[in-house]
Amino acid sequence: MLPWKHAVRALSVLLLTAAATLAPTAASAAPERAETVAAAPHRGWNDFSCKPSAAHPRPVVLVHGTFGNSVDNWLGLAPYLVNRGYCVFSLDYGQLPGVPFFHGLGPVEASAGQLATYVDRVLAATGAPEVDLVGHSQGGMMPRWYLKFLGGADKVNALVGIAPNSHGTTLLGLTKLLPYFPGVEDLISSSTPGLADQVAGSPFVTKLNEGGDTVPGVRYHVIATQYDEVVTPYRSQFLSGPNVTNVLIQDKCALDLSEHVAIGTVDRVTFHEVANALDPARATPTTCLSVIG
Repeated sequence: MLPWKHAVRALSVLLLTAAATLAPTAASAAPERAETVAAAPHRGWNDFSCKPSAAHPRPVVLVHGTFGNSVDNWLGLAPYLVNRGYCVFSLDYGQLPGVPFFHGLGPVEASAGQLATYVDRVLAATGAPEVDLVGHSQGGMMPRWYLKFLGGADKVNALVGIAPNSHGTTLLGLTKLLPYFPGVEDLISSSTPGLADQVAGSPFVTKLNEGGDTVPGVRYHVIATQYDEVVTPYRSQFLSGPNVTNVLIQDKCALDLSEHVAIGTVDRVTFHEVANALDPARATPTTCLSVIG
């Protein structure tokens, strides 16, 4: 058996390695204050003068994943939606004191409160009665707390989750090792509560899913990949309930090898499926050819 200190170091490396896969590639620009990043237009999104069109009457709010931020997570999808006529917005949430740029690490319940405030801001600016939410990873799960406990169901038409951490994750079984390393789980909970909340079986995940996965009046669309190495097992991402559509992206394109990060940041097959979920009345088949659409 490894000595105690070596064992803790080994587990720490494994956890950091797994967690790092949640993060999209960092932009080369220097970190900005969170409120500045969230407010500034980037390639056509976060433009608070944008007014929704008759064709796309609801603004789209993009919700980044753990270790993500309002810009890097959406350098692919945000322009894709803007070019199709949507008013698109993105926020930063879950900031920890002294930790710039990498967000989604604070308590998930508190992050849901930040989302509630941001949605109200978007609705006030656009004059729309509802928004659609599109979230990656934690960003596809955290809004469900907003919908269920913070009155979000009255302000949201649809939630599209890309590789969402719907029922917690085992991180390929790594979380099952935590009981064998006393103190490590407490360290993670105190230092990065947003990570601890996402562990399968956590008090947060348990409360989130009590009484059912969905709330009335909201459409849910989950897009998963069988190659997900972060939210495992990948079928735990799927939701149960009325007004739910669960999609495995390989059923749309068997050649799609996107894993957890790629499906939310660069995969245009997934982008096409997101567009279908936002506007089902004008949906066209999602196939491998969607990469050129």
